[in-house]
Amino acid sequence: MDRHFISGVALLVVAICLLPIIGVLAAAMLGSLDTLRHLADTVLWRYTWTTLVLVTLVGTGSIVIGAVTAWLVVTTEFRGRRLLEIALVVPLAFPAYVLAYAYTHILDHPGIVQTTLRNVTGWGPRDYWFPEIRSVGGAAAMLTLVLYPYVYLLARAAFRLQATGPYFAARSLGSSPMQAFFRVSLPMARPAIAAGALLVIMETIADFGTVAHFGVQTFATGIYTSWFSMADRAAAAQLAIGLLAFALLLAVLEQNNRGAASYALRGRQEPFSRTRLTGRKALGAQLVCGAPVLLGVIVPTIALFVMGLRSEQNIFSPRYLDFLQNTVKLAGIAAIVTVSAAVFIGTFRRMRPNRVSTLSLYVSRLGYAVPGGVIAVGLLVPFAGFDNWLDARMEAWFGISTGLLITGSIWLMIAAYMIRFLAAAIGAYDSGLATVTPNVDAAARVLGRSSMGTVRAVHLPILRPSLLTALLIVFVDTVKELPATLILRPFNHDTLAVQAFRLASDERLTGAAVPSLIIAGLGLLPVFLLCAQIAERRSGSAITV
Repeated sequence: MDRHFISGVALLVVAICLLPIIGVLAAAMLGSLDTLRHLADTVLWRYTWTTLVLVTLVGTGSIVIGAVTAWLVVTTEFRGRRLLEIALVVPLAFPAYVLAYAYTHILDHPGIVQTTLRNVTGWGPRDYWFPEIRSVGGAAAMLTLVLYPYVYLLARAAFRLQATGPYFAARSLGSSPMQAFFRVSLPMARPAIAAGALLVIMETIADFGTVAHFGVQTFATGIYTSWFSMADRAAAAQLAIGLLAFALLLAVLEQNNRGAASYALRGRQEPFSRTRLTGRKALGAQLVCGAPVLLGVIVPTIALFVMGLRSEQNIFSPRYLDFLQNTVKLAGIAAIVTVSAAVFIGTFRRMRPNRVSTLSLYVSRLGYAVPGGVIAVGLLVPFAGFDNWLDARMEAWFGISTGLLITGSIWLMIAAYMIRFLAAAIGAYDSGLATVTPNVDAAARVLGRSSMGTVRAVHLPILRPSLLTALLIVFVDTVKELPATLILRPFNHDTLAVQAFRLASDERLTGAAVPSLIIAGLGLLPVFLLCAQIAERRSGSAITV
C-alpha cells in the first residue's frame, strides 16, 4: 500500500509540473492566428532581438567575471583573498530588480551622480552625455552583478579539483601564467563554466522585475503586458511558447553538457600551490575581485539604506506587517510543499528505478528552466476555465455563485512556486540520498519497516541537513519571485516583492528601498550557508614568486 501511495503522489506531482506547459500550448493553439500575425508585425522581433542581446551581454559578462575571479582566488594569494573568496558569493542574495532600484536612484538624471556633476561643472542637462541606466545595457549590468556567482561557484570548484600537472607542464614549456590559463586551465574547466553560464542565461530570460523597471521589452515583459494591459490571453500564451521553447532548449543543452563532458584525470593529483602576489599584481587582483563585490553588494546596500531612511515607509506599520506576513506565509508553505514533493519524487526513483521513475525525475526538474511568467499563464488558463465552468453550473443548477475557488486562492501560487523551484529541492535531497546505501533500506525492510516507514525512520533523520538546505533555498527563492506572484496573487494579498515593484513603478524609489532591503536580508540566509561551506573547504599553501 505504501509503495502505491508513494508512486501515486509522485505521479501527481509530475502531472502538476506538466500542467503549465500543456495549458500554454492549449491556449496558444486556441488563439487566433491573427493575433500571432499582429505580434509578428509589431513586437515579436523586438522581443526576440532584445532578449538575445540581453542573454549575450549577461552570459558573456558573467563568464568573464566568474571565471577570472575564481581563478584568482584558487591559484593566487594576496591580501584580502580569504574575505573576497566568500564575499564574491554574496551578490546572490540580491534580486536583480533590487539593484535596479538602487542604481536608478544613483545614476538616473535626478540621481546623486548626475546632480553632483551638474553642480560641479555648471552644465545643463543637454551639455553632457551620460550612460543611460534605463536601457538594455543597464539591465544587463544589473543581471550580471547578481548572476555571475553561478559561474564563479562552479568554476571555483572546477579549478580546485584540476590537476596541476598540465598547467605546470605548459609553464615549463615557456607559457606565461596567462597563456597557461587560457590554453590549459580554462579549457579543462569548460564544462563547469558552461553549466554556470546556462544557469545564468535561464535566469536572465526569466527576469521580469529588472527589464520592466528599465522599460526594456523582452518576452517576459511582453507576456505580462499581453495578459494584463491588453487582456489578450492568446497573445500571452503564444509569447510564452516562444520563451518556453528557448528555455527548454537551454535545459537540454545544460543536461547534455553535464552528462557528456568529463575532463577528469587519473591518478593522484596535487592541489594548486597558490602564487603569492605582491605590489601591482596584488593590487590588480584585489581590484578585479573587489569590484564585483563593491558594485554588487556594498554600493546598492548603502544606497538602499540611505533611501530607506529618507522614505516614509514604516516597516512596523500594520500594512507592512501584512506584507511581511504574506511573504513569510507563502514562502514557508511553498518550501514545505516543494521539499515534500521532492521527497516523494526521490523516494519513487529509489524505490522503483525504472523508466517511469527516471522520466518523472526529469520532468520534475523542468521547472527550473520555465520562467515564472510562463508557469503563471500556464496555470491560469486551465484553472480559470474550470472555475468559470463550475460557477456557471452551480449558478444554473442551484442558484449559487462559487466565484473563483482556485484562481482566487493562494494555492495556485503555491503550485507555481513548487513547479518553479522543485529542481533545487530535488537536487539537495538527491545529493543527500546518494550517501545512504541501498543496504540500509534493505535492513529497514527486514526489520519490518514499510516504504514510508523507512523514509520516516531512516531517510529523513539522516538527511536532515540536506532537507534544511532545500527548505532554505526554496523559501528564499519564493521570497524573491516576482512575475508569478504578480500574475497569480489574490486580491489584497501582496508580498514584499510586489510592494517594492509597485512603488518602483510609481517612481517612488525611496519607498521601494524598504521592502527591497528586507528581501535582500532574507536572501542572505542561503548565502551564509554557502559561505560557511567555502570556509570549511579552504586548502592549499602559498609560495612567493
